[in-house]
Formats: sequence, C-alpha cells, structure tokens
Amino acid sequence: MNTRNLIAAFVLSAAALTTAACNTVDGAGDDLKSASREVKKEI
Repeated sequence: MNTRNLIAAFVLSAAALTTAACNTVDGAGDDLKSASREVKKEI
C-alpha cells in the first residue's frame, strides 16, 4: 500500500469516527477541520 492510499484510509476512518462522535453538524465541521489539519501536518 503506498503512502497516498494510507493517508486516504486514515482520513476516511478519522472522518467516520469523528462524525459518529459528534451530535451536531457544526461539531462535525469542526472535527473534519481538525482531521484535515492533522493530515496536513503529516504531509
């Protein structure tokens, strides 16, 4: 598995977990922003 596929899998799983963990649409947006910041740090 190459790095791009690994990052994509991480992002999708993080998005699924954070979306399931929050109760509002606003919270989901904040969680997705947080996940995207972490991915940018890794890249």
